[in-house]
Amino acid sequence: MSDALVKVPVCALRCGPDDRAEQADEVLSGMTVTVLDHAGGWCQVETPYRYRGWARAGDLRRDGTACRRWEEAPKRVVLRAFCDVLSGPGVEHVRIACLTRGALVSPLDPPEAGDWQRVCLCDGREGFVRMGFLGAHHTAPAFREEGALRAALTETARSYLGTQYRWGGKTPLGIDCSGLTSMTYLLNGIRIFRDARIEPGFPVHPIRRGDMGPGDLLFFPGHTAMYLGEGDYIHSTAREGAGVVLNSLDPASSRFRADLAGSVTAVGSIF
Repeated sequence: MSDALVKVPVCALRCGPDDRAEQADEVLSGMTVTVLDHAGGWCQVETPYRYRGWARAGDLRRDGTACRRWEEAPKRVVLRAFCDVLSGPGVEHVRIACLTRGALVSPLDPPEAGDWQRVCLCDGREGFVRMGFLGAHHTAPAFREEGALRAALTETARSYLGTQYRWGGKTPLGIDCSGLTSMTYLLNGIRIFRDARIEPGFPVHPIRRGDMGPGDLLFFPGHTAMYLGEGDYIHSTAREGAGVVLNSLDPASSRFRADLAGSVTAVGSIF
């Protein structure tokens, strides 16, 4: 086994070493994966949140020294839906990459005139991005105070509103139900299970439905959502191509979905 860096903006993880295989997940530029096996031009990898799939070998940088340097380098995370990396500190410069929310970059110098940040990508290329497009890269919960963390989780989830549904997706280009919840938690420094169930060994644990609060997770058969409070929840649904939308558990609400309200199997919380 060896570590590798994702060097493309979005790397599809498939259920088998074939472009026609089902997409299980996506990993983003700057993320580290562990290579378990290889077949032809494919590598079987495992993510830090223990999810496995097959990635194109060309999407990965398999260089142990580079991985160690990247691990030690300071990081910033892309928070805007999309972020151009340009060859110079101005909008007129050449675009060298376009990253999505969740991608990681390493800042190099103090910001130029407080607006442009010179960064290094994990493949060694350098460029400039707007400071306002980047945020703190959290490897522990973003807030210690429960109310602040719950508010941050719901705000992050809402930032994906309107994103189309994509099976196995987890970017503003397309996202599925557990992609939405797992990315929301990851951006706030918490690794939860990637699929729509409560999995032992991860921080989400079952709670009573009457105890749920904003940021907790709702589970349905094959589906998951994040509770926002006052009966509302946010989720990514393939129903009629809706994507990331708000719905309600309250029968009196115009956003009520009876099929989901009546099929909640569990409520999960990290609190």
